Amino acid sequence: MKVLYHIPSLDSIYAQRTIYHGFKNAFIDLGHEFQPFTADDNLVDILESYRPDLFITASHSYYRKYIDFDLLRRYRSEGLFVLVKIDFWDSPISAIRINEARSMKDDTKLLDLISSGDMGDAFFHVLEQDDPRMDGFKETTGHKYHTIPLAADKTLLKPIYDSRFKADISYVGSALPEKRKFFKDNVFSFGHKYNLRIYGQDWTHCDRALGWIQRGGQYFNVKLLAQIRKPKLALEDEARIYASSVVSVNVHEEYQRDYGGDCNERTFKIPLCGGFEVVDNVACIKRYFVSGKELIIAENSEEWVDMVQYYLKHPEERELIIEAGKLRVLSDHTYHNRADQMITIKKGRVS
Repeated sequence: MKVLYHIPSLDSIYAQRTIYHGFKNAFIDLGHEFQPFTADDNLVDILESYRPDLFITASHSYYRKYIDFDLLRRYRSEGLFVLVKIDFWDSPISAIRINEARSMKDDTKLLDLISSGDMGDAFFHVLEQDDPRMDGFKETTGHKYHTIPLAADKTLLKPIYDSRFKADISYVGSALPEKRKFFKDNVFSFGHKYNLRIYGQDWTHCDRALGWIQRGGQYFNVKLLAQIRKPKLALEDEARIYASSVVSVNVHEEYQRDYGGDCNERTFKIPLCGGFEVVDNVACIKRYFVSGKELIIAENSEEWVDMVQYYLKHPEERELIIEAGKLRVLSDHTYHNRADQMITIKKGRVS
């Protein structure tokens, strides 16, 4: 099967970078062909020359501006299956974060595309089916959505100890707005007593300013600006950080804890890489893992701090949990699992 994956900019240094490579590596490892569709490509040319069987795109306006839906309709009539990653029906994310999609319920152009059938053949989200942020989608558009959570890339992320990344406590991720208070209240103080190491983007005012410039460059496809920042880590370094840390902490944004229907890639990557994970309380994680056996879910901030300190001192208990968590991810939560789910959706041609 030939897969065409829509990612307007390959210069992204945020989550879309690792998600893209996760799907790419999984589809290729499963024996399929895989090609990106970027802002530098012409949709007419790539559809005609590549003739994909599956086109994975998104409902966000950034993606839609590169798609000719009349053209897409013609290729769909010839067998192309279009799978669309949709945004929140009712978004809790602040409008100040202008790079985030607004609520789908307020996007009349998008609703017309979905309701008319022009947007795609099936729709998916990382959200669980009972998440209230999607209430109204099916009733308004006539389409259901499939839940395809994020995952971990087993082809790339190998649990290799690396002394460069040795630490008591590590965190890999961007300083997203709704995480900063949690870090200030619960994480930074660990640095006074333990070897705490934090990796990622936007941890300084300068880096955040450059981030806005870079995202603008990517949106308008201005290469000089789109490439103004490079990734701080190689893709495989994240695995080495988790494997070389005593405890790898995981923190979500506040709205994720409030709603509970989605979790980040880190949730799955830490156990796969042989890391020991202490994560905040996001309800859906309890559907994916057994807390206390495969990772540690703390019910609140106080417990989160206590659990980090407890397991720093109990290596025997850590090792049992690390091994069980890794097996769980390999069984259920790799991008191979998610690619297989997409293939199943296509084979069933279900909406």
